[in-house]
Amino acid sequence: MTAMMPTLSVITIVYNNVRDIERTMLSVLNQTYPNIEYIIIDGASTDGTKDIIYNYKSRLAQFISEPDKGIYDAMNKGLSLATGDYVLFMNSADEIYAPETVADVFETASSADIYYGETEMFDEQWQSLGQRRHHAPEHFSWKSFRYGMNISHQAIYVKRSIAGQFDLQYKYSADIDWIIRAAKSASSIVNTHIYVAKYLVGGISKKKHLASLKERFRIFSKYYGLIPNLINHLFIAANLAQYYIRHRKTND
Repeated sequence: MTAMMPTLSVITIVYNNVRDIERTMLSVLNQTYPNIEYIIIDGASTDGTKDIIYNYKSRLAQFISEPDKGIYDAMNKGLSLATGDYVLFMNSADEIYAPETVADVFETASSADIYYGETEMFDEQWQSLGQRRHHAPEHFSWKSFRYGMNISHQAIYVKRSIAGQFDLQYKYSADIDWIIRAAKSASSIVNTHIYVAKYLVGGISKKKHLASLKERFRIFSKYYGLIPNLINHLFIAANLAQYYIRHRKTND
């Protein structure tokens, strides 16, 4: 294996999502990039999800179906099984953007610690809602989340050597803590300037929105300090208000 052709471990977490799991899997299995290790962690689904996964079992590096203690516990199982140079979480209902995406990501630079890109949002009918409101920053570091989450975990490729386990004290926003920790350990972070993921809106953090916001506040305070975090949230609120005012004008 050369530095230009690293192995990517793609980890998909799923539980009772017979509607979307095949679409997610095919977005990974149809990649033109050859060095992909695909790991699926199923939380003991009972709706037919496992039957669909079994149709592709020969193309999977690992497949586990057993009860877990939540999404981040399942993600930790995936990380424990991963052997690739990089890890990417592509959870059930989301997609890698296009068949050539992984190849394009690794062509942007050699041996970066983190690669990231843009995310396109989709609704329940899989109709595009356009780019995420928080665009990926031109330059990303562990401090970039000060003004809100601007990179989703579906859009970030992390070198496995700096990817720790998810902190299970967080139920809704452990992915933010995970990305910040990885970014703190990274010496080279590359913006690919391409769309890398398709994301279905309305995940667990949306369904438990208030609890998720409280958890994010705790995480941001831990890394950035309480007072700076309070000040940053005033900017977040102002930017959000500005966004909705602009959005309403365009719809009028």
